[in-house]
Amino acid sequence: MKSQHHLNFRVRLFQCQIVCEIGNYGRKEIYSYNEAGGMRTRHIISIKDFDRDGIDRLLDQAEEIDREHGRSDALNGKILATLFFEPSTRTRMSFESAIARLGGSTLSVGSVDACSMAKGETLADTIRVVSGYADAIVIRHPKEGAARLAAEFSTVPVINAGDGAGQHPSQTLLDLYTIRQSMPIEGIDIALVGDLRYGRTAHSLASALSLYRARLHTVSPNGLELPETLAAELRESGMEIIPHDTIDDLISDVDVLYVTRVQRERFPDTASYFNVTSSYRITPEILTNAKKHLIVLHPLPRVDEIDPRVDDLPHARYFEQSRNGVPVRMAMLMEVMR
Repeated sequence: MKSQHHLNFRVRLFQCQIVCEIGNYGRKEIYSYNEAGGMRTRHIISIKDFDRDGIDRLLDQAEEIDREHGRSDALNGKILATLFFEPSTRTRMSFESAIARLGGSTLSVGSVDACSMAKGETLADTIRVVSGYADAIVIRHPKEGAARLAAEFSTVPVINAGDGAGQHPSQTLLDLYTIRQSMPIEGIDIALVGDLRYGRTAHSLASALSLYRARLHTVSPNGLELPETLAAELRESGMEIIPHDTIDDLISDVDVLYVTRVQRERFPDTASYFNVTSSYRITPEILTNAKKHLIVLHPLPRVDEIDPRVDDLPHARYFEQSRNGVPVRMAMLMEVMR
């Protein structure tokens, strides 16, 4: 069995490789041109690739799928390739469930060491090869920009399932879908809690909510605040951002509490980690002052940031949020594969 040190070396090697490839090839628009087929190929790389009408249309499609109990032969015979170079449970399985419920099938790479990139193959070449085997590719990679690079070289649609601290558009769409099930998205007050510097789910969601005139409240440990470049971009779009020191400061003002995991590796030792995270833990006691219609969301997996007692409260929506990944990702696949 190969050592963890060897695996970590391979991951670091791939990350360095992607930096070089991105530097060589630059950024790509959401559409690429497939010269062989003479067709434009639709990719979903960032939530910023959508305008508000595009988001609403996709959420409407997901709602229609939900009403019809999530079964269709719309993509009968289509093949989806899933390339996950980071661990995933919900995203990967919900994409696989989505294509199966639409009549298609899945090809996958089991792990980092199970593909030719472990032999030194570039991501560009891997994508060129895999796009010859499948009708669409879903990719997750630890390096920001990897999904956009994949779209540069793919002759089939690419969906970004998370690229480093960058974007996670499918998670954002199911987050919006879950909010919309409880209240109109327009003008809501939402709190982002936890790791806002590296949390790609928080970045994507904040960007999308700027289209709906939402007011953003933030609570995070020192050093893990929302990146200033993103905050400036959001303010420029007209979004109001209100930082808070504690959850108690905002709990009575917000409609949605979006909790993210604070990663232990960001801290020098376990004691420091627990000292910080204990201040950002959601408990039934904290929620006693919340609005009656408040919903608590979390992209999962959770560790200690939400007390299990919250699961039984009417505020808890994170398991429904996870389930919503199936109809939303079905709608995304239909958007790019039909």
